Amino acid sequence: MLKSVFSKYLVAFLLIITISFIVLAGVIGSMLSSYSANAKRDAVEDGAEAVSDFLGESYRESYSGSFSQYVYLHRDMLRGSLELLSVNEEQMMVLVTDESGAILVTDVGNEQYVSGQIPAEIMEAVHLQTLTEPLTELTDLGVLSTRYLVSALPLYGDSPEGAASPLIGAVFVCSPSGSITGLVESMLKTILISCMWVMTAAMLAVYFISEKISSPLKEMSRAAKQYAAGKFDVRVPVRGSDEIAELAMAFNNMANSLATVEDQRRSFLANVSHDLRTPMTTIAGFIDGILDGAIPQEKQPYYLELIAGEVRRLSRLVASLLDISRIQAGDRKFTMTAFDICEMARQILISFEQRIDEKQLNIEFECDRDNMTVYADRDAIHQVLYNICDNAVKFTNPGGLYRINITAHDKKTYVSVFNEGQGIPEAELPYVFDRFYKSDKSRGLDKTGVGLGLYITKTIMDAHNEEIWVKSVWGEYCEFVFTLQSVVSK
Repeated sequence: MLKSVFSKYLVAFLLIITISFIVLAGVIGSMLSSYSANAKRDAVEDGAEAVSDFLGESYRESYSGSFSQYVYLHRDMLRGSLELLSVNEEQMMVLVTDESGAILVTDVGNEQYVSGQIPAEIMEAVHLQTLTEPLTELTDLGVLSTRYLVSALPLYGDSPEGAASPLIGAVFVCSPSGSITGLVESMLKTILISCMWVMTAAMLAVYFISEKISSPLKEMSRAAKQYAAGKFDVRVPVRGSDEIAELAMAFNNMANSLATVEDQRRSFLANVSHDLRTPMTTIAGFIDGILDGAIPQEKQPYYLELIAGEVRRLSRLVASLLDISRIQAGDRKFTMTAFDICEMARQILISFEQRIDEKQLNIEFECDRDNMTVYADRDAIHQVLYNICDNAVKFTNPGGLYRINITAHDKKTYVSVFNEGQGIPEAELPYVFDRFYKSDKSRGLDKTGVGLGLYITKTIMDAHNEEIWVKSVWGEYCEFVFTLQSVVSK
């Protein structure tokens, strides 16, 4: 059901808004109900105290024989006074009884209760109250049609000095409790209506927001399908500068990388095909010439030497491919030992003596000390340094400068191999260590490489947690530098 981003956002927002409004309505309803109940309770208690004070003072000033007689003689005045109180408080009702509970007078709007009788148990409970603490509770007083919030106070007459004041009656001030519930219901309806409007606005907002988010995602999905079909020229439009835009940029960068890898793969296949086909054709042609007698016997050793060279070339190619497979599978293990990197560099340089003499190179060999010990896998580092030095000899101009420099700084040893030559174009520097990369695409200088040596070199340095980088100016020079962990002598 919730498969699209739009539906997920919509449901999530609606749930959040609905739950928030329910909680808000509950909290506000509870607070308002409590406030209304307290306010209503205070109103009826204040009304009971006001009526009690008024009747007590008026009765004492009238000098009537009994409270019932006083009420009978001043009924109209009392009804008017009680009506003023009930008008000030909406739907409030005032009942005045004698000591037995018989209702003597009420406000103008409630004459039907004048002949009623309050039950004796209620009158007894009222009699136990003090003049300053009204009896307040929900009750129908035995005469009302429904339960009211009632506050009752007893009325006491004058007594001889030293005697207890006699109970002459009671005051009951009543207010319907339903008004509290009605206020809460009205508030909840208001919140519900507000919630519906907010939900409508939220749905519109979620629609446009989710459309803005999902649209580039859909474009990325379509582009990914194109990439799966081998079409790496498709790009995703980048809009804005938010996270989606960053994702689109990353997606396009990935496409660029895939396109580069695809180009390198094709170039690699072409190079490997060429490097396999050429020596195999050469080997087959020479062998056929020897077998057919087309090559004189005295020249056969020469051609056999050429065949041996081509076989070694094939062997190097296969060894590189196998080395890459082992590295990618994680099968190649490195044994860390301490060895002299200067001595290794000297030996490698000596191994290139014939080629150096042929090109009449100017050699510079610089070390901070005669012996500089590093900690790494000896065979792997030999492979790295040999490959870099071999490339330097291969691409140095005849009579050009060829320099090896080894220095130590901050517990690191820096090995630099510099050569004057054609160099590497600045645009291609980021791809030097990529698989299948080959700077000499014309194969004018590099007739044997297949673009795997520097990739293997970078992989070995990464496995040692060391760095390797290249600096070059096109048409002037090229310099490779890598680091190794120094072994400090004690």
